[in-house]
Amino acid sequence: TLFRSPPPKPEPASQPSVAGPIPTAMPPVPPVSTQPMESKPVFAVKPTPAVTTPESASTTSSRSEHRVKMNRMRQRIAQRLKEAQNTCAMLTTFNEIDMSNIQEMRTRHKDAFLKKHNLKLGFMSAFVKAAAFALQDQPVVNAVIDDTTKEIVYRDYIDISVAVSTPKGLVVPVVRNVESMNFATIERTINELGEKARKNELAIEDMDGGTFTISNGGVFGSLFGTPIINPPQSAILGMHGIFDRPVAISGKVEVRPMMYVALTYDHRLIDGREAVLFLRKVKSVVEDPRILLLDL
Repeated sequence: TLFRSPPPKPEPASQPSVAGPIPTAMPPVPPVSTQPMESKPVFAVKPTPAVTTPESASTTSSRSEHRVKMNRMRQRIAQRLKEAQNTCAMLTTFNEIDMSNIQEMRTRHKDAFLKKHNLKLGFMSAFVKAAAFALQDQPVVNAVIDDTTKEIVYRDYIDISVAVSTPKGLVVPVVRNVESMNFATIERTINELGEKARKNELAIEDMDGGTFTISNGGVFGSLFGTPIINPPQSAILGMHGIFDRPVAISGKVEVRPMMYVALTYDHRLIDGREAVLFLRKVKSVVEDPRILLLDL
């Protein structure tokens, strides 16, 4: 029997090569112009107006603005704050206050205080009294520079301006002779001035003078801030919100109601030592009001 070998299979057609030849020479470099390039400053470049399509016209038609003339109070506030920036060498130091004791005192005595004085016992009176006590301890914080005569004016009285927010702007009525006031008198005076401010009945005499200012941003929930000096004063105390935070107490971690406080002062007159000691005195009095009774 004869066996016939199968016919050979046709070879597949060769596929065309995808990759081109490998270049061996550098590509030509375009000529560089010898003429200086034209340049424009950024402010000379005018923005190209966007093309408004019918579809976007309905969306952008509500984008408007309006102008309101600044009232005289806002103009005066802006002028005085800018004067403070340009004149004072402002520096701010910070501390924190444990509000546990003052909160406990307020909780324990607020009903009796309200019954006797017909006033709510707040924290502002404690800070005003503490600031007056600290100003007596550091009188340079209560002083001011007379730029005309190049003299330092030390005041033997303490008039504290209390910042009050009104719909028309910030006003700072003055609580006078705070060093001779008790908590009830301070609370009554602050309430009266605040009511007059909200009714727009403050007179110039109510805001004139003042040797020191306290601003309470805590009523709006502020955590931290650096207040601006109220000229012609030399310092301002900034209060902030009370928040529970973990702190170290006698080697243990406890959650306490804490407040950050800031003192902005004119470094031309007040050195860092006096500023820090002043703020530490405020801290000690608020944390333990018995220091006032013992005159420590």
